[in-house]
Formats: sequence, structure tokens, C-alpha cells
Amino acid sequence: MFRFLLSLALIVLLAAVTPLTVVAAIASMEEAMAEMSLGKDNAPVTMVEYSSLGCPHCAAFHFETLPKIKTDYIDTGKLRLVYRDFPLGTPSLAAAMVARCAGRDRYFGFVELLFRSQSQWSQSNNPLEAIARVVRFGGMSEADINDCLKYQPLLESIRKGAETANEKLKINSTPSFIIGSEVISGALPYEHFKKAIDKALKK
Repeated sequence: MFRFLLSLALIVLLAAVTPLTVVAAIASMEEAMAEMSLGKDNAPVTMVEYSSLGCPHCAAFHFETLPKIKTDYIDTGKLRLVYRDFPLGTPSLAAAMVARCAGRDRYFGFVELLFRSQSQWSQSNNPLEAIARVVRFGGMSEADINDCLKYQPLLESIRKGAETANEKLKINSTPSFIIGSEVISGALPYEHFKKAIDKALKK
């Protein structure tokens, strides 16, 4: 049911956007579906974040807590952050697809852009048009968005990833984090993450 509703709703939203004939300049399917991460691949600790671009608490984590984590652990080579989509609603699914279609180099810039403009597109009567206005600042056109949202395997990959996280890891809210064997739910203060990361680094 989750799969059907998200897929159907996205098709309806896409149909509302006027198609353009401009050739899209978006990431390949392979790149769009790749794992997105910050930090060194060989960092001793990995933190996995499950997030929805339409979630206010997720945005709060990215602006209030992540910068400190990045300075103390990611930039120093101690931590790798893996971002995984857990979209809550069709607008968030569309935003997740668009960010991934920006490609690896621009991905986290688009994530930040979409979080900062969250209230503009997530509450819009026409979220795709609102998303298009936002990501234009990142160099993505309406034609790019139309082509991106036709990436059915990308949609299925995001949907399947969220389903797997829910079924196997019991992830049912955003943001949720896995650091070693510890699960953190919610945009908790930096100190909670510091304690979990330091504990994982000692193992």
C-alpha cells in the first residue's frame, strides 16, 4: 500500500507539470541511486541517517547539530555519515528524487537547499512547481525535474530502502540514526551524538 500510494501520487503530481522539450542535464540513473555520504570511506565509525526532506525535525538536525558533528568528527576523519531517504509523503519523495538527480557533487548542497526552503514547497498546493522554483537556484531546470521524476528505478529504490529500514531496523520516524549498535531517534542535542560516537570510537 505504501508503495502504491507514493507511486500513484507522484504520477499525479508529475502530470500537473507542463512537459518541456529541453534536454535534461541530470545525473545518470546509476549515480542517482548511489549511496550518498559525507566523510572518508575508511572512517572508523559510520553513522547512518534516515531522513525526510519534508520533516522539520530533520531540518533542525542539519542546521543545529550536524555542523558540530561535521567539524569534530567528519572533517577529522573519524566519522562517515551515510544519508538514506525515508520520505514521509509524496512531496518529500519527489524532493528526494530531485536531490539525487543533482548528482554526487551537488547532492548535499541540494539537500541543504531543500531543507532551508522546506516550508515553501512542503506546504504548497503544487509542491512540484514549488520545488522547481527552489532548485532553479542550484541550476536544475523544470525539464530536469520532469526527466528525473521519470526515473522509475530511482523511485523504487527509495521506496524499497524505506520499507527495508522499517521492516528490518524498525525505523518508523525521522530523523533516526544508527551509530554502531545504537539507535538515536529525533533531532537530539549534539551531546547525545557525541556520546554515541565517542563510545563507538572506543570499540
